[in-house]
Amino acid sequence: MKPPADRPFTVTRIGALTVIGLIVLGLAYAHFGRGSSTVSVPSGAKTGQLSLAPCHYTTEKGSFAADCGTLVVPENRHVADSRLIALPVTRIRAQTSHPGAPVFRLQGGPGITNMDFPAASRFAAGRDVVLVGYRGIDGSVRLDCPEVDSAMKRAADLVDSRAIDSYAGAYRSCSNRLQSEGVDLGGYSLPERVDDLEAARRALGYRQVDLVSESAGTRTAMIYAWRYPKSVGRSVMIGVNPPGNFIWYPRITDEQVDKYARLCAHDSSCSSRTRDLVATLHSTTIPHRWWFLPVKKGNVRIATFFGLMNATPAGAGPISAPRTIDAWFAAANGDPSGLWLQSVMAQLVFPSAQVHGDLAAVGRIDAAAAQHYFAGPHGRGSTLGDAATTFLFADGRIVSSWPGGPDDNAYSRVRTSRVPTLLIGGDLDFATPPQTAARELLPHLPNGRQVVLKNLGHTDDFWGYEPIAGAHLVNTFLANGKVDTSRFTTNRIDLTPNMAQTSIAKIVLLVMLALAGVAVLSMLLLPLRVHRRGSVGRKSAVLIRSLGTIVIGLGGWFAGALIALTTMPTVPLDSDLLAGVSVGVPVGLAIYWAWIRPDRPAATKTIGLTAALGGALVGGWLGCHATTGLFAVLTTIAGAAAGSNLLLLLLDTLRRPAASEVSAPAHTKPSPAV
Repeated sequence: MKPPADRPFTVTRIGALTVIGLIVLGLAYAHFGRGSSTVSVPSGAKTGQLSLAPCHYTTEKGSFAADCGTLVVPENRHVADSRLIALPVTRIRAQTSHPGAPVFRLQGGPGITNMDFPAASRFAAGRDVVLVGYRGIDGSVRLDCPEVDSAMKRAADLVDSRAIDSYAGAYRSCSNRLQSEGVDLGGYSLPERVDDLEAARRALGYRQVDLVSESAGTRTAMIYAWRYPKSVGRSVMIGVNPPGNFIWYPRITDEQVDKYARLCAHDSSCSSRTRDLVATLHSTTIPHRWWFLPVKKGNVRIATFFGLMNATPAGAGPISAPRTIDAWFAAANGDPSGLWLQSVMAQLVFPSAQVHGDLAAVGRIDAAAAQHYFAGPHGRGSTLGDAATTFLFADGRIVSSWPGGPDDNAYSRVRTSRVPTLLIGGDLDFATPPQTAARELLPHLPNGRQVVLKNLGHTDDFWGYEPIAGAHLVNTFLANGKVDTSRFTTNRIDLTPNMAQTSIAKIVLLVMLALAGVAVLSMLLLPLRVHRRGSVGRKSAVLIRSLGTIVIGLGGWFAGALIALTTMPTVPLDSDLLAGVSVGVPVGLAIYWAWIRPDRPAATKTIGLTAALGGALVGGWLGCHATTGLFAVLTTIAGAAAGSNLLLLLLDTLRRPAASEVSAPAHTKPSPAV
C-alpha cells in the first residue's frame, strides 16, 4: 500500500479540486452569463414584427405572468433601406379578466434601461404593463462607449479642464468607432424611440395606451403625445423635464437651495448649526485632503448636486439631501470626511452609471439649448455652481463631439397637447423642479393637472415614499382622470440625520485600514512562523488556503486602493491591474506559506512559490474580468485563490516525492497549528 505522501489523489486533494472546479464554473457563468439576454433580429424578420412567448416577470410583489419577446424596427426611419434592429418587449399581464387601458412605462436617464420596473405590480392589478426596450441601450445595438468610461474613471478630477478635453475626445472616438462598425447614429433619437413605442402598440393590438413616465422619460412621453395624440389615452409624468431642461440651470438650482434654507431656518437643530444655510454653502471651502486622503473638489460638487435630488432615505438612502447638507455642515466645522466620501463615490459611480452613447445621442435634442448655455459665462455666483451639467455635457463639447441627426431640432420647443396629463413633482426636486414644468409645460396642456408633493425630491422619492399613496394617485388618474392625493402625508425633513455621511466615511476608512493591516501582518507573520517552525500547521494551512484568502484578498485590495487614492489619482479603483496585483500577490504568498512543509526540497519550494504567485495573478486577472464594478474584487479573490491552489495541487500530484518525504519517521509530530 502506498504511503499517503505518494498517492497522487487523496480525499483531501479530490475535495479541493472539486471546490476549485465549482469556483471556475461560477466565474465562467458570471462572465458569459452577462450577455445571455441580448436580443437579435430573427432570420427573415420584417419591420414591425413582434414575437412573444410566455414568461414571468419579477416585481416587488413577486413573480407575475408575462409575455416576453422581440420587436423588429428600422435603425433609421429616415433612410429607405435602413437595416433592422431588435428591441426586447415585455408585457406583464393584468391580474383581471377585464383590464383597463395598458400602461407603457418610460424610464428616465438618459442612458438607463427601460426593462427594469419592479413597481409594475402597483399597476398590473387592473391593466397590462408594457416595457419596450430603448434603442441604443436594451436592443441588438448598444451604444456603449468604453472610451468615455475609461476617460472618466481616470480623471484626476471629474470636471477639471484636462478631464473635459479627455471626455470630448473620447466621445468623438466612440462615435467614430460605432460608425465604422456600421451603426447609423442618426437613428438613435427620441422621435425614433417614440416610433418604436407606436410600433409596439400596433403589434400588440392596443387601440390606445396610457403612459407612466419619469424624469428624462417624460420627454419621450411628451413627444409621443405630440406625435401620436390619438394613440395616447392619458399620461402621468413624474419629475417632468420640458424641452431645453437637460441643462440644470444654476438660477433654478439656487431656488431649490433656498427652499432647504427656509426649512433649516425653521428647524431648531439645523438653525443652531447655521444662521444661513446658503451662506454656509457659499463660504465653506472644500479642503484638498481629509487626513492623508485627497478630496476632489469637482467630484464633491457633482455628488452634492445629485445628493440633493432626493429628500427621503427611501429615495436615496445614505446620499439623501439631509445627509448631503449635514456633510457640508461638518466640513464647515473642520470635519471634511463626508465630502471625501462624496468625492470617492462620484468617481466610482458616475463613470459607469449610464450608457454614454445614448446620453450623447438623446442629449442632442437639447443641442441648441446647450450651445446657448455654454457659449456664455455659466455657473458663476451660484451657490453650487454647475459642475453636474458641465460634467454631463463635457462643458458643452459633447454637442460637437457627437454627430447630429435629422431629429435634433424637431422637438426643441414645447407644443400643445390635449392628452389628459398629470404632472407630479416634489417641491425639493433639484433635477426636475416642479416650477419649471408649471411655467413651461402646463400652459400648453389644456387638459393638464399638476401635483406638487411637499418635502419630496426627485422620482426615487415618489416611488419609495408612501408607495400605496403614489400608486393610488396614478391609478385613479389613469382610471377616471381624477386627482386624489388624500393618502399622502407630508414628509418630515430631518436635517440632522442619525447616520451621517461623516460616520459612514469613518466606518469605511476604519474597515479599509483594519483589513489592510491584517493583510500586511499576515505577510509578516506567516513567513516568520514558517521560518521558526517549518510550517504553519495542517489545520491552519487549510483555513488560510480557503477562508483566509477572503480576508487577505480584501485586505490586499484595500491596501492597494488606499495607495491609489493617496498617490495615484488617475488609477481607477476598479482597475484590473490594481485588483490583480493587490489581491493576487498577498493571496498567492499566503497560500504558498500555508503549503510549505519542512521536508520539501529547496527546488520544490522555489517551483511552489512560482506556481502560487503565478496561479494567483493569472487566476485573479481572469476573476477580475468575470464581472464588472466593485463586485469584481470578490471574483478576483476567488480566481486568485483557485488559481494558486490549483497549481500547487497539480504540483503535489505530479511531482515524485523525495525519499526523505516518504520515509519520514512515524513518530515525527506534525507542526502545531496556529
